[in-house]
Amino acid sequence: MLGRTNHLLRKFSTSATIYYPNKLKLALIGQSLFGQEVYRHLQKEGHKVVGVFTVPDKNGKADPLASAAEKDGTPVFKLSKWRVKGKPIQEVLETYKSVGAELNVLPFCTQFIPMDVIDSPKHGSIIYHPSILPHHRGASAINWTLIQGDKKAGFSIFWADDGLDTGPILLQRECDVGPNDTVDDLYNRFLFPEGIKAMVEAVQLIADGKAPRVPQSEDGATYEGIQKKENAEISWDQPAVALHNWIRGHDKVPGAWALIGGQRGTFYGSSLLDGSAPPGEELAIEGATQPGLVTKNGLVLFGNDRKMLLVRNLQFEDGRMIPASKYFSSDEVSAIDLTEDEKKMAEEIKSIWKGILSNVSAIEDSTDFFKSGASSMDVVRMIEEIKQKCGGLELQNEDVYMAPKFGDFIQTVVRKHRGEDKEEELVIDYVSKDVNNMTVKMPYQCFINGQFIDSEDGKTYDSINPTDGSVIAQVSLATVSDVDKAVAAAKDAFEHGEWGKMNPRDRGRLMYRLADLMEKHQEELATIEAIDSGAVYTLALKTHVGMSVQTFRYFAGWCDKIQGTTIPINHARPNHNLTFTKKEPLGVCAIVIPWNYPLMMLAWKSAACLAAGNTLVLKPAQVTPLTALKFAELSVKAGFPKGVINILPGSGSLVGQRLSEHPDIRKLGFTGSTPVGKQIMKSCAVSNLKKVSLELGGKSPLIIFNDCELDKAVRMGMGAVFFNKGENCIAAGRLFVEESIHDKFVRKVVEETKKMKIGDPLDRSTDHGPQNHKAHLLKLLEYCELGVKEGATLVYGGRQVCRPGFFMEPTILTDVEDHMYVAREESFGPVMVISKFKDGDVDGVLERANRTEYGLASGVFTKDISKALYISDKLEAGTVFINTYNKTDVAAPFGGFKQSGFGKDLGEEALHEYLRTKAVTVEY
Repeated sequence: MLGRTNHLLRKFSTSATIYYPNKLKLALIGQSLFGQEVYRHLQKEGHKVVGVFTVPDKNGKADPLASAAEKDGTPVFKLSKWRVKGKPIQEVLETYKSVGAELNVLPFCTQFIPMDVIDSPKHGSIIYHPSILPHHRGASAINWTLIQGDKKAGFSIFWADDGLDTGPILLQRECDVGPNDTVDDLYNRFLFPEGIKAMVEAVQLIADGKAPRVPQSEDGATYEGIQKKENAEISWDQPAVALHNWIRGHDKVPGAWALIGGQRGTFYGSSLLDGSAPPGEELAIEGATQPGLVTKNGLVLFGNDRKMLLVRNLQFEDGRMIPASKYFSSDEVSAIDLTEDEKKMAEEIKSIWKGILSNVSAIEDSTDFFKSGASSMDVVRMIEEIKQKCGGLELQNEDVYMAPKFGDFIQTVVRKHRGEDKEEELVIDYVSKDVNNMTVKMPYQCFINGQFIDSEDGKTYDSINPTDGSVIAQVSLATVSDVDKAVAAAKDAFEHGEWGKMNPRDRGRLMYRLADLMEKHQEELATIEAIDSGAVYTLALKTHVGMSVQTFRYFAGWCDKIQGTTIPINHARPNHNLTFTKKEPLGVCAIVIPWNYPLMMLAWKSAACLAAGNTLVLKPAQVTPLTALKFAELSVKAGFPKGVINILPGSGSLVGQRLSEHPDIRKLGFTGSTPVGKQIMKSCAVSNLKKVSLELGGKSPLIIFNDCELDKAVRMGMGAVFFNKGENCIAAGRLFVEESIHDKFVRKVVEETKKMKIGDPLDRSTDHGPQNHKAHLLKLLEYCELGVKEGATLVYGGRQVCRPGFFMEPTILTDVEDHMYVAREESFGPVMVISKFKDGDVDGVLERANRTEYGLASGVFTKDISKALYISDKLEAGTVFINTYNKTDVAAPFGGFKQSGFGKDLGEEALHEYLRTKAVTVEY
């Protein structure tokens, strides 16, 4: 027997009708939506249902199976019982036999059916049971599957006998059980839709004379009794996983409970919780090994193994249900007076209730939705009708469960309509700076689960302004514990939160709103980029911020355009198959970004990640955290749900390493150095084989031929090296200039470089700001010294500018030979490395350009388009620029070859980095 009726069901449909020559006359005995769907699909397949035997109307409302059959004109018999004192009621027996059934089908039946009825038809009777028999015989099979922590669930269709679920097996199906699955999850995902198909298949096997009768083995046979409320009390002296299984196994019927403050409290919505215990207020629970913790996410409970689980909702003996996080603030809220418009809305909702509760003469404030006969399916209908008729008002199923009486429900709806139920206003302890003719307000704490909080141990570090070496802010230094909290929040938001249920178009709307807010705050964001990273303000405004806005708008447009495909496959006669693919989000993703474009690198990765439907934990570079934290603030203003975006400033060796090792992270996107990328890839593989994309170091060649437009090549060659102070992943790491124009090219480059203004990045006329941080400046000076020591000629620059801050002169090195360190390794700074090649030696210069383990970008300047395209074919780089450089666009994929990494940012290809493909095959 199927253990319960009151489920939230997904709509189920089958493909086109298949014609079978053999059909049967059937009697359906049972009830519920499951029984209704089995009835409909058997009718659709051409079988004749000669009678439906079901339960009497409840509260004047017919069972769904009875309603469907009556609508078709099928004979319906509503029987309160089949037998008295163990013997069949003769009148009932005669009524049953009068329909002339050849087979009894019991899809869901709570009544005891006499063997006189079971054995009466030519083919006997078949029953659906929600377990893999002989395990979990009995009426609470699904509950016991979860209570006992089974890894597999399933159902059996068996031939009825005079035992309790002991008859021979006709067919069975099984599915995996997830660690946080509930009865509803299993029922909706598998037992309901697959069970309907299996019942239809079983009947046809019988009609065709092919139905097996496999005797049940007694090996592994179990029988567990029906779970009732009095038996569902929690025994606390168990590990956390056992407590979790007990609670989810009773969710929502009959409900696991314990005594809290002298009254029975029932627990709903359990999930296992990793990491350290979150902050919360202690709650004494009778018999528990230690007090629970009421936290902002729910009630944390502890097993005797000190591990944790989280419960979301609590219900009390008076039927009142509250979020567990509100336990200490759950006093009755005084009723609010309704405006005239709200009274009209209440009347509209009353008419919706009346349409559903047709058995109730009048809807009063005291009318209880569920006690009046409504089911979980009616909850869905009611919410959708309210959304349709009340201006798109968004409600959740839990709103009904927590306020089942009409008067209370109207109060809930009105508060939601007024926005009174929204989360408390975000509290931010800013660091404020009066700079660039404005007051810049910057968050400096970790951003976890929608809140700015100090790191676990309270430690901070100084974020330095590279223009003058001053301290901008003392930023929270995240710990491993903070990583675990952020990942837990992101996982919860993905699996249980609003984000995971959100329509893709609504997700895109949030991203557009965030892009608009970034644009609105562009001057503030660009100013923060300038003082935190040293970016020239005008460049920060156009590129660092401007391209970030474009990126979010581009990927916002992709949200509702992520599609799978249908695939023609071979059919095994006489069957037909439909195979299609689905694109699904991965889950929690980690993103680790560098310091050269703090906001833009965040946007390149996180926009694709969010558009795909994932949640994220992002670690900005330790030296440039401030725009990422400002972005977090704007994401809250845009309306992103808690836990979707988490930002953790801190060290790569601690925060980055924990992210790469964390078992709950399913993808890590990294931009940074090749050695660190290799370590990340290793950790990701060893931990849980999480998906990885890496954008790593570069030594991008730029080849300049003598037939180029020289002035353009000079101008763009300088940009290829000096753009963003040379702190540019695709910077031209080595210029190859054809011999006949080499000296002229160098002379022009030196002339133009001398004109560059080095200075305060907030000065609108500045061309070249400070290097990002002191350690990097020192590394660049050593790089230039080593180049000269190996024989390169320093024709310009190579020194620190004599002024406060971390300024370096743009530098030009010539006569660079292939064996030199500066010819092989990236400077990541304003150092132009020039080598010459012989006139006409195209293949020779190509061989030299490709003689590197890097392959991020490349470029060529020539008027000969045939030569340019030949060069582009041969260059081993993810991007090739022809007669231009640094021309990236949000729609064009970006990423490297060889040890410059793999995977793409930007463009449609970036989406696939954050999606997985599932193939589905249906036989029809």
